[in-house]
Amino acid sequence: MPAISLPDGSVKQFDDAVTPYDVAASIGAGLAKAAMGAFVNDAEWDLTRPIEEDAALRLITNRDEEALELVRHDCAHIMAEAVLELFPETQVTIGPAIENGFYYDFFREESFTPEDLEAIEARMHEIVDRDETIIRGTWTRDEAVAFYKEKNEPFKVELVEAIPQGETVSHYTQGKFIDLCRGPHLASTGKAGHAFKLMKVAGAYWRGDSNNPMLQRIYGTAWLTDKDLAAYLHMLEEAEKRDHRKLGRALDFFHMQEEATGSVFWHPRGWVLYREIESYMRRRLDAAGYHEVKTPQLIDRSLWEASGHWDKFGENMFTANSEDDRTLALKPMNCPGHVQIYRQGVKSYRDLPMRMAEFGSCHRNEPSGALHGIMRVRAFTQDDAHIFCTEDQITSESVAFCSLLQDVYKDFGFSDIRVKFSDRPEVRAGEDAVWDKAEAALTDATKAAKLETKLNPGEGAFYGPKLEFVLTDAIGRDWQCGTLQVDFVLPERLDAEYVGEDGNRHRPVMLHRAILGSMERWIGILIEQYAGRMPLWLSPVQIVVAPITAAANDYANAVVEAAKDAGLRVEIDTRNEKIGYKIREHSTGKIPVIIAVGEREAEAGTVAIRRLGSQEQTILPLAEAMAAIAEEAIAPDLRKN
Repeated sequence: MPAISLPDGSVKQFDDAVTPYDVAASIGAGLAKAAMGAFVNDAEWDLTRPIEEDAALRLITNRDEEALELVRHDCAHIMAEAVLELFPETQVTIGPAIENGFYYDFFREESFTPEDLEAIEARMHEIVDRDETIIRGTWTRDEAVAFYKEKNEPFKVELVEAIPQGETVSHYTQGKFIDLCRGPHLASTGKAGHAFKLMKVAGAYWRGDSNNPMLQRIYGTAWLTDKDLAAYLHMLEEAEKRDHRKLGRALDFFHMQEEATGSVFWHPRGWVLYREIESYMRRRLDAAGYHEVKTPQLIDRSLWEASGHWDKFGENMFTANSEDDRTLALKPMNCPGHVQIYRQGVKSYRDLPMRMAEFGSCHRNEPSGALHGIMRVRAFTQDDAHIFCTEDQITSESVAFCSLLQDVYKDFGFSDIRVKFSDRPEVRAGEDAVWDKAEAALTDATKAAKLETKLNPGEGAFYGPKLEFVLTDAIGRDWQCGTLQVDFVLPERLDAEYVGEDGNRHRPVMLHRAILGSMERWIGILIEQYAGRMPLWLSPVQIVVAPITAAANDYANAVVEAAKDAGLRVEIDTRNEKIGYKIREHSTGKIPVIIAVGEREAEAGTVAIRRLGSQEQTILPLAEAMAAIAEEAIAPDLRKN
């Protein structure tokens, strides 16, 4: 007689084994219809799988975020079923749910074509309409091996043979399709719905090993509703238009090439944007009491060994050998260098907190397949800083940092910010007691800062827990940029200390923090956030002056000088082209203000102002126009002062 405990605290008794669906039906027909899956004692559970003992049950409906993963997992199986119906010579391997969708890897001699994908997607809709019951079954390991050997499925055989002897192997059947799977799944294919779309085919080595056969990976996206699917496809369309790689080249901001893989060639306009952001951040850091430093690019491996980074990140470091047989590493992060500066001279508790900032140029040997424009590079600059403080100062320093970060993000146009709390990873430095203290300190700081956090289990840095600040851009994408990490480990490893009020020596706490993350990635995010139409204060060229005829060139030059005197970044276009052509070209170049001047404006001492994206023009006296534009172009932090 299993007793089923429900989330509201109530308990239901049943005479015999009961399924989550039966429990839902006993509560109400509406809940039974809405139920999609369950958690039994916090373990994922099929809706039709019996519960034979007392258990805690939580039902999953389409209002729960877990429902989407169920749908995506089912869509992977439905796709595999469709492929085998259409192309029976294909061998199936694995097919998980992933962020925004699902994929399945197939082995097939012929390549899948776009027309094949259309046919597979159409067959998937048919399978959903069939509403095939999805049934869970179990095999012994040997039964599973025998089954897949008989079907001549060597990839599945390899998967099963990796399972220890004696373990039960679960599988799922829908129609004539049987797939090895831990589950759970929906009750039938019809429950998956029709809000899915196949996206592309890519190559993938079996089990990620280039020595293994090449498979064909079909990616799809799946959502709970057609509206959600349409919104996602629209977001992808917008993302394509906003791609920073295309816009960066089109706007002449930067380029990248194979001779410097993972490094950025900044062009004059792009470098202006870079410097404006750096200048803004430098002003914010100065105002917040940070002292800027600069540490070496090449540091002996002995320091990286002492810090623990060599064992953790050594394979991602670029190294060089010197004449005296030393192994030097291009720094992948700034932390150990900052500790070396801190250690120069005796520090007192009166010196703390010490806030040390650096626009640190770092290098990491990222895999070539992971590189992505300027978002993921091998050479980058961090807006890095470390705060050396006492344990009693952790909360106040963390609160001040969180306030600064939120204010900076707001200045760049981001107001939707979420915070993840990443706790201890499986592989880490430091004793559990130290981690207990660090996690407790960071938790107290988040409460003091009134931050709502979501646990991100096991994703902390190897030396301490961290907060990850995730911002949402104009088209709904999430970007993790800022971090705050509490570190008791590195000061111990690198022998950092201070003299306390009691006259004894103590270890400082080290707060690792970044706001933008990396300058390169931040600029890529900004380009995509604004689709290349940068805010006036950041725009590399704020004004283009375009004379209507050559007779107005002298006056156009006078307008340029007035703009420069007002502190504005300005260019002139005196080409022998029609004014309409000039306006269209500079609008395509995302110039925020285009000023057209002709003989009439020269005589009146006025300018005709056209804003990017507008067909209207405003006529203003020259001095008034420059004053207004200059006021608008003031950086947000300077405007506040």
